[in-house]
Amino acid sequence: MSESTLSRTAGPTPNAGLGDRLTRLLDVALLLLLLVVPWVAPSFWTYILALSLANAIGVLSVSVVIRYAGEVSIGQNFFIAVGAYAVAILQARLGVPFPVGVAFGTLLGCVMGLAFAWPSRKLSGVYLSVATLALGLCVPELLLHWTDITGGFEGINVKPNLVAGVPGGIQQFYVALGGFAIVVIALARFRHSRYGIALLTARHHAKAAEAFGMPLASVRLLVFALSAGIAGFGGSILAFASSTVSPNSFTFWSSVYLLVGSVVCLYSTKPSAAFFGGLFITLLPQLLSDYGELVEIIYGFTLFVVIYLFNIVLPHLQAAIRRKQARNGHG
Repeated sequence: MSESTLSRTAGPTPNAGLGDRLTRLLDVALLLLLLVVPWVAPSFWTYILALSLANAIGVLSVSVVIRYAGEVSIGQNFFIAVGAYAVAILQARLGVPFPVGVAFGTLLGCVMGLAFAWPSRKLSGVYLSVATLALGLCVPELLLHWTDITGGFEGINVKPNLVAGVPGGIQQFYVALGGFAIVVIALARFRHSRYGIALLTARHHAKAAEAFGMPLASVRLLVFALSAGIAGFGGSILAFASSTVSPNSFTFWSSVYLLVGSVVCLYSTKPSAAFFGGLFITLLPQLLSDYGELVEIIYGFTLFVVIYLFNIVLPHLQAAIRRKQARNGHG
């Protein structure tokens, strides 16, 4: 399911302006609600929502690849692990402040994204997906290979001590909320910027973009660098929000869950949609912790339902409505 399919499914309608206003209203309401969560919700839910916000950033990194390159990445756990371990190692080993660690983790994510994208820049479709699959599968093995640096199975603890005197749980939540807001605002500005429009043009009108000096290979480099940077930033926030990093947090299934979150929110970069995707992949395993196998089954079923609904059911409904309107017009 591609963005073009979704855009055709939910194409321009007379109520599009109303829909945009309702979406903005929902986003503002969500922000106001999240701002008061630590003061009214139990600590467990504050922690879960902080993880959801951090995972929502990872979901956004997947959506960026799908929206701007039309490709699917199932190796985002690699770039998220890069950001998370950058923060953890710098803080635990060198005493580097968290903000510096976040900046370094984000930059390192961009660099690693470019390092991956350059040799695979001419791949597309299933071949590129397989390449990202290989990237995602190697993460736990790499982390367990360099145990002196990564801490092995036990991982590394990250101290939520950004502001002295403020409880750690509150710091974790507001750092996750702030990080999520930064990414959402940055993507909104990027979407309407010259570069964002150019990337979308290159995706949907490749020959026209190449005529203006933007070949698809360059587009993929830029998109993967942007996506990997967001993933690295999200990993840094996730490390702070969860207070620990370990190989078990960055398995191949982590990438699958992020892809599920992106599909559930229909690849949207809107705050409410991305947050729902992050909440879905964070909360569902908690609710089904006593039924281990059901989590993967429900994720798979969700992917099937959403893809079937937006690629088959809704297009048929739209076609039927257009035919009925055409008949009424001729009548």
